[in-house]
Amino acid sequence: MSLLHEDRLFPAEIMTRAIARELYEGIRNLPILSPHGHTLPQWFAQDEPFPDPAHLLIVPDHYIYRMLYSQGIPLEQLGIGPNNEADPREIWRLFASNYHLFRGTPTRLWLDFAFERVFGLTEPLTAANADVYYDAIDAQLATPEFRPRALLARFNIEVLATTDSPLDSLEHHSVICEAGIKTRVIPTFRPDPVVDPDFEGFIDNVMRLGQITGEDTSNWQGYLNALAISRLRFRQMGATATDHGHPTPATADLAPASIERLFWNVLTNAATSTEKELFRGQMLTEMARMSLDDGLVMQIHPGSYRNHNHLLHQRFGRDVGADIPMAIDFVHHLQPLLNRFGNEPGLTVILFTLDESTYSRELAPLAGHYPALRLGPAWWFHDSPEGMMRFRELTTETAGFYNTVGFNDDTRARLSIPARHDVARRVDCAFLARLVAEHRLSRNEAHELAQALTSDLPRKAYKL
Repeated sequence: MSLLHEDRLFPAEIMTRAIARELYEGIRNLPILSPHGHTLPQWFAQDEPFPDPAHLLIVPDHYIYRMLYSQGIPLEQLGIGPNNEADPREIWRLFASNYHLFRGTPTRLWLDFAFERVFGLTEPLTAANADVYYDAIDAQLATPEFRPRALLARFNIEVLATTDSPLDSLEHHSVICEAGIKTRVIPTFRPDPVVDPDFEGFIDNVMRLGQITGEDTSNWQGYLNALAISRLRFRQMGATATDHGHPTPATADLAPASIERLFWNVLTNAATSTEKELFRGQMLTEMARMSLDDGLVMQIHPGSYRNHNHLLHQRFGRDVGADIPMAIDFVHHLQPLLNRFGNEPGLTVILFTLDESTYSRELAPLAGHYPALRLGPAWWFHDSPEGMMRFRELTTETAGFYNTVGFNDDTRARLSIPARHDVARRVDCAFLARLVAEHRLSRNEAHELAQALTSDLPRKAYKL
C-alpha cells in the first residue's frame, strides 16, 4: 500500500495527464530553492536530534493545531504554550485519532508525503496505529540520518532562507557558515519589530537597535542609519532579501519635516492609529529606497489580520493560529512607493497577497507594467493545489510567467518543505500540460517553463 499516488494532482484527462507526467519528470529532482521561510537557524547551527514526533510535526505547525482547535480540542492538550508539559505520546494519539479532519487539505498531502517518503510509513494513520507510527518515527529521529543538517542534504535543498529580526545577533548563522554544510542557509531581514509601532515593545526595540548599531535612534536620521547598518550586517551574512509583514500595503512619501514629526510621535507613543499606519507606509518607501541602494530584494506580504482571537493572543502570544485574511487595496496603497521607485529596473519588489480577488484585478496588471514589481506565489491560506492553480489562471493572462518568482514554502514545519515544493511542481506541470493540450504552448516551451518556474525564476528574483 502507498499513501501517495504517482499521478496525484495531475489532470484527470488521460492525454493531458501524460503531458503533465512528462513535464514533471524533467523537474522532479531539481534542487529545492527555499528563499522565504521560517525555519530557525539554531536547528542547523546546533544540529541536535529532534525531540519526539509530536514536537517535530504537531507543536510547531499552526496548520495542524488550528484545525484541531476548530474542532474543540484545547491547545494545551496539543503541547501549545510556554512551559507546556503535555505528554508527547498523548499529543500524538490525539492527533492520530483526529487525522480524518485533514481529508482534502494540503496539510494531509504534506503529512502523507513525510510519513511515506521520509519515514517509510505506508499505512494510513489512524487511532489504531498511532503508537506504531510514533515508535517508528521516534526511533528514526534518534539516528544521525535524521539530524537537521542531514535532512537538508537528503531533501536536496540548495538554498534555505530563514526570517530574522534586526535585533538578532545572527550568531547561529555564523556557526552555520563555519560548519561548511552543503546547503546555503541565509538570513532574511524582517524589520517589523522596529518599523511597526503596534509591534510589542516597539519603542524599546528602536532604542536597542541604536545600541546594537551605535547610532542615536531617538532622531530620524540616526534611526535610518541604524537600519542601513543592520541591512549591511545581514548582507554580509549572505542575506539577499528583506521581508515586510505589514497589515496593509499602504505606502507614503512624505516631506522630510512631516516624517520627522511623525517619527517623534510614534517614538513617544503619542501617535494615533492613523499616524501609525502612515508611519508603516513611509517605512515601506524607505525600505524600497534602501533596497535600491544595497540590492536587497524586497518582499511585501500584507493582508493578515493578526491575532484575531484575542483570548488565544492573551494566553499564548503572537502567531498561534488565529490570523485571518482580509481585503486589500494594492492599486491605491502602493501608488506613493511606485510613483517614486516603480520604474526602477534595479529594484525588485515581490508582492504576496491573501486576498485572491486582487490577482486579476490589481496584482497582475501592476506586475505586468512596473519593472520593479514581481508576484510572489500563492501563499499561506492559498498554499494548496487549488490556490496554486487559481494563481496561475488569474495572473498569467496579464502578467505572464516571467513576472512571477516560482514557489516558496513560507514554513517552519521542516519536513513539509520537500512536500510543498513537490505539490507546487505538480500543479505547475498540470497547468502547463493544459496549455500544451489546448495548443497554446509547444512541448518544448512547456519544458522550458517548468524549469523556469521551479528554478530559474526564483534564482533570478532572489539573486541566488
